Amino acid sequence: MKGALDGIRILDTSRVLAGPFCSMILGDLGAEVIKIEHYASGDETRGWGPPFVNGESAYYLCANRNKQSMTLNLKSEEGKEIFAKLASNSDVVIQNFKSGTLEKMGLGYSQLKVNNPGMIMASITGFGSTGPYKDLPGYDYIIQAMSGLMSITGEPDGSPVKVGVAIADVLTGLYTCIGILAALRHRNETGEGQEIDISLLDCQVSSLINVASNYLCSGAIPKRMGNRHPNISPYQVFKTKDGELVIAVGNDQQFKQFVAVLGRPELAEMEEFIHNEQRLKNTDKLIAICEELLSKKPKNEWKERLDAAGVPNGPINTIAEMFEDPQIKEREMIVEMEHPLIDKLQLTGSPLKLSQTPVTMRRHPPMFGEHTETLLESIGYNSEEISSLKQKNII
Repeated sequence: MKGALDGIRILDTSRVLAGPFCSMILGDLGAEVIKIEHYASGDETRGWGPPFVNGESAYYLCANRNKQSMTLNLKSEEGKEIFAKLASNSDVVIQNFKSGTLEKMGLGYSQLKVNNPGMIMASITGFGSTGPYKDLPGYDYIIQAMSGLMSITGEPDGSPVKVGVAIADVLTGLYTCIGILAALRHRNETGEGQEIDISLLDCQVSSLINVASNYLCSGAIPKRMGNRHPNISPYQVFKTKDGELVIAVGNDQQFKQFVAVLGRPELAEMEEFIHNEQRLKNTDKLIAICEELLSKKPKNEWKERLDAAGVPNGPINTIAEMFEDPQIKEREMIVEMEHPLIDKLQLTGSPLKLSQTPVTMRRHPPMFGEHTETLLESIGYNSEEISSLKQKNII
């Protein structure tokens, strides 16, 4: 079966995570992705390690399958000419240079669309193309701090804490992917391309969802709550006789089922606990009761009983335990790929399960410049011209 984006060509000049993560998703969906890398140093994440596997960094490998790698010196006139030729035959260009950088090179959206009016350019920056911060560099960690995310993450009496992955980059990659798909839909209807101006800060602020809404509606500044939920109770980590378990009671019916499992069904009829609003107001009292009851039995026994009662719960797995989970294996969230340097390369699978246009793992994460010559030949360069470009540090 063909992928949903079969026939779409992506020219990706982005580095690190947000842009490459976006283009990997598009590649998984069937698009052809050409990864343009600095002719001398390549994507920074190639050096982000350990761990390395036969010289390839685990960080780079996580976001670059289903791509071809081409090296190019975009500061040279010949390099710009090559890029413009590739862009003239591409559906989408993804870039994460600082605002205005491509325009100064003569490769901005308004300049490239002259020869390709249907082209879509997704421009990813830390802060967007407007506003007082538009010229500042933006890294995920900085964005987690500035967006307010760190202020609500961590224990109440502890310091602000970042999320354990580069969540602002990941969310920006997803939002960029959504924007590109919407722009492709628009182009299919009108023939018109467009530029997508997307920033890490905007994406992270948007992703504050209910916490941001809580503030906008009440004026009360959200605070760190550790593993508790600001709007639901009981909804947190609980200690059992031999370990910890997350229990997430999302509605009144689940609360009735939960307290029945605990052996205290009458709690669901008490005025102070009968609805979520009351449970939240009296959460300290409720949690103390639950903790005392849960501490009497081991976590696996509680899990079995809660599962049988339909009460959402789950263990706190390590990454190793997660990858051994039979659900993860059944859902093919580990994939194995052939690689020239790595025997049976394992990568995280795609969560997109499409019945008619399934994702495919067609290309290993490319080695540095692996496809440069092939791609140059595809746009008319012969072997002598390619050799000359190498000698002049164009590729």
